[in-house]
Amino acid sequence: MGLPSVSNKRRWFIIGLLFTASLINYLDRAAISFALPWIARDFHLTPESKGLLLSSFFWSYALMQIPIGWSVDRFDLRWLYLGAFVLWSFAQGLTGLADSLAVLVSLRILLGVGESIYLPGGSKIVSLLFTRKDRGLPSGLFDFGTRTGLVVEGFLVPWLLMRYGWRHTFLLLGLVALGWIVPWFCAFPCRVRTVNSTVTSPVSEKALSINWKAVVDRNLLGICLGFFCFDYYWYVLVTWLPDYLVTARHLSIVQAGFYASVAFFTFGLAEPIGGWIADRLIRRGWNETRTRKGMVTVAFFMGVFLTPAVRASDTRIGIGLLMGASLVGLSTGNLLAILQSCAPGEQIGIWTGAENFAGNLAGILAPLAVGFLITRAGSHAPGFELGSIVLLLGLLPYWFLVGELKTASF
Repeated sequence: MGLPSVSNKRRWFIIGLLFTASLINYLDRAAISFALPWIARDFHLTPESKGLLLSSFFWSYALMQIPIGWSVDRFDLRWLYLGAFVLWSFAQGLTGLADSLAVLVSLRILLGVGESIYLPGGSKIVSLLFTRKDRGLPSGLFDFGTRTGLVVEGFLVPWLLMRYGWRHTFLLLGLVALGWIVPWFCAFPCRVRTVNSTVTSPVSEKALSINWKAVVDRNLLGICLGFFCFDYYWYVLVTWLPDYLVTARHLSIVQAGFYASVAFFTFGLAEPIGGWIADRLIRRGWNETRTRKGMVTVAFFMGVFLTPAVRASDTRIGIGLLMGASLVGLSTGNLLAILQSCAPGEQIGIWTGAENFAGNLAGILAPLAVGFLITRAGSHAPGFELGSIVLLLGLLPYWFLVGELKTASF
């Protein structure tokens, strides 16, 4: 067993490129929320039409998770990730040329197809370049880009919209991002030697088949259930936090955007830190299973702070508690590392696709549930508290369904 045949400097540069791609990914998918008032005015959209447009991205994004996971296990990641990136960048840029709602929806669906690569592809690349005990930090770091994208979006997109209009904003975001292709093409190797094998051989008929025994697995079931609970909490914050800060805390839109961005950045910054802490402890001889699950447990319990945050009478105390609740991000790098340690090496992509599919189901349910509870209770508190409860329930499958962190064999 040897180390990956990529220099240490080069593999961290690749992680930096994955971080940047993840940032662009979230920036592109969420930009339409800021541009929606302009788009609705130009196309005379009804509330139902706006909802259709906003949801269309997730149709293809969720449905593509397992197919794209299967693909990253089977095909050349250098070209597959590159092709997906080009596809979503062109879809984003061409949105600025759309002349009807049907075209807008079609381009959002295409954007979802392209962007579906980010988590399965990134997780697979980390598993190829890093050994088991070192995967927490790079996993958290590349996913940190998604949270950073939300922060950058909050400042950049409104400025672009005010200065250039929504059409030129989408053209700029899509086409300028294509500059990422150059360093990716130069840095990512044609062949990556993993700890156990070398990805060099042609794809055989057997390799193209799906090992369903590896997919239908107790560990994977636990990972999907746990990740559903994690993403439920995350999507409660992403979809309802700005509205809560404006309507319940009576902050201005600018203030709400700032504090929401700080919360998302705190969540994201915690991701590589949590992975790094677990990596260090494991290298010092701590048990891998207990260390990663223990870090996830500590992080999930930070979500309890969300309840006093929405109940606090003083806004400053509430926002401070909200930052504590954002430390749930300490779990993210370890959640990805847990999957990478459990999945068969040739199935990491499809396992990650299944995990992210479960997470996106939570993304559909969480905003609906919070909206229903706000209507019934007249307050954001019950919906946010349910998010904390669901998050804590996510510990059960990680501890009682997911077993020892050892690669499954079939």
